[in-house]
Amino acid sequence: MTTSSPAPRGVDADSDRLRALLERAATGRDGQAWSDLWTELYHNGSLDAADPLVLHTLADMAEADTADTAASALHLAGAVLVQADRRHETRNLRHRYAPQIARLLGAANRWRQLTADRDDYCHLLEAVLNIEGDIHWAEDLLWGVISEEYELECPDPDGCASLWVVLGERGFFSAAEDYALSDDIETLPLHPIPAPWKASADASTTSPWPTAMKKSRTP
Repeated sequence: MTTSSPAPRGVDADSDRLRALLERAATGRDGQAWSDLWTELYHNGSLDAADPLVLHTLADMAEADTADTAASALHLAGAVLVQADRRHETRNLRHRYAPQIARLLGAANRWRQLTADRDDYCHLLEAVLNIEGDIHWAEDLLWGVISEEYELECPDPDGCASLWVVLGERGFFSAAEDYALSDDIETLPLHPIPAPWKASADASTTSPWPTAMKKSRTP
């Protein structure tokens, strides 16, 4: 004889639906399953993202050998974790499922090193940052990488101008004015910071900003 109460029928139904959707998504051939998972785990919360099955199964998919399925699993896992951080203003979900999150992060970094596609790399990097919990970096950094442009505030306390940094198919350069408004805007090429970075009397090597960026922000 048992004294435990049976689980409510609705809870069982939700658990069965979650398991079925995850199993369908894991096949890699069911786009509707992924759409339903996004809707019910992320957008309307009709399925519980804290269910132990969620991150465990997504980690299994991420560690498998199918790149598309792994990428989808990592993207959803990162989004679910970020949403939980924001909704509850705690990291309880991350603490509870730390082993699964470590697996997800390892898989994301492995796939990031293997992919040769620029956009795929960007989205995998976004997943890495989300899984790590660097929410603002994931939003701000990736927006510029994917759009191939950053509009930055001048880091020099004596300056007050905005700085446009372009990287991608249009080239790799900086400008002190909005280059999209005119063909006559002066642009300067970007130069990587020397590594290892060493202090020097030369201002171009003592600053953490590339030389071209320093010059382009000078009035």
